Amino acid sequence: MTADPGSRQAGTHAAQREVMSNRLARRSFLGGGATVALAACKSSKKDDEPPKSPRPGAPTEGQIALPSAADAAASMPRRQLGKTGVSVSMVGLGGFHIGLPKEESESVRLVRSALDRGIDFLDNCWDYNDGKSEERMGKALKDGYRAKAFLMTKLDGRTKKAAADQLDQSLKRLGTDVIDLVQIHEVIRPTDPDRCFGEGGCIEALLEAKKAGKLRFIGFTGHKDPAIHLAMLKAADDHHFAFDTVQMPLNVMDAHFRSFEKLVLPVLVQKGIGVLGMKSMGAGIILDSKAVTAVECLTYAMNLPTSVVITGCETVGVLDQAIATALAFKPLEPAQVTALLDKTKDLAKDGKFERFKVSTQFDGTQKNPKWLEKAEI
Repeated sequence: MTADPGSRQAGTHAAQREVMSNRLARRSFLGGGATVALAACKSSKKDDEPPKSPRPGAPTEGQIALPSAADAAASMPRRQLGKTGVSVSMVGLGGFHIGLPKEESESVRLVRSALDRGIDFLDNCWDYNDGKSEERMGKALKDGYRAKAFLMTKLDGRTKKAAADQLDQSLKRLGTDVIDLVQIHEVIRPTDPDRCFGEGGCIEALLEAKKAGKLRFIGFTGHKDPAIHLAMLKAADDHHFAFDTVQMPLNVMDAHFRSFEKLVLPVLVQKGIGVLGMKSMGAGIILDSKAVTAVECLTYAMNLPTSVVITGCETVGVLDQAIATALAFKPLEPAQVTALLDKTKDLAKDGKFERFKVSTQFDGTQKNPKWLEKAEI
């Protein structure tokens, strides 16, 4: 995996945990069911949900020249997924966007097009589009396509029962007996680590499911604050448990503001945990800054020590762009990294283009708290 160690791994992990723990204690916006305090002005009604369509100027199908499917698959860069012994495609297909096309057949075509051209890491979640994303992906994985995929989904349940019930629903929707990777979704509250690892918590359900052969690996995700990730990793250490993967935002804005790259990434690398990068474009919002292009965003994230960079593709044209970027990837020179960060430094300082950190816009379990307790959409 490619990395530029330097300043990204500066400082001791203990100091990082202490600093972030203090920040965590001060942040009321993350408390329990409390309302998240915004770092920017209150969003308008249209900003209450994540963007659900390609940004203006997104590539259309056929616009980007690519090699044949077989050649693309053979050339797709692959990376090790932490200590799992599994290698996966450097770019992964986001699951939320799979539920967005109007026609189910288009969703199926997207998934199969990705698999045919070498993208084998498939992301999903029990709650995405009220289960539609998993259902459509399950249909795409028929006819032998399941064998081509490294399949991941996420669960919201914080209790043993809720997590177990959600997992069974996901298995049914996805049409499989085993899911390669199951992650605890939206670890965004200071109470989440204790709930997950406490008696009757979701970790118990995941361990039992692994023993039963329903899943292979266990991870967690979150997008709110590095402090929460560090607290979750500490809870794992305290319970003599090791996560196989951790998913988090990694992008050109994150490097400047409440940074997962600076505070969590070095810990994951040191522990040998698979790094799943997400929100390389902040659901397209980072592109609104006009400071960087989609290709620059993807390339920056790929240049970090990520196992896979997960990106949402609601059209084949956007998928083509992700494939082309992966196939053309070359490690960035330090000067190139500096140039990208210089362009985004001032824009990133208040989280305006990373709304998932400073608002509830992307917090499905904040808007639907019952998902934490029950397997009911």
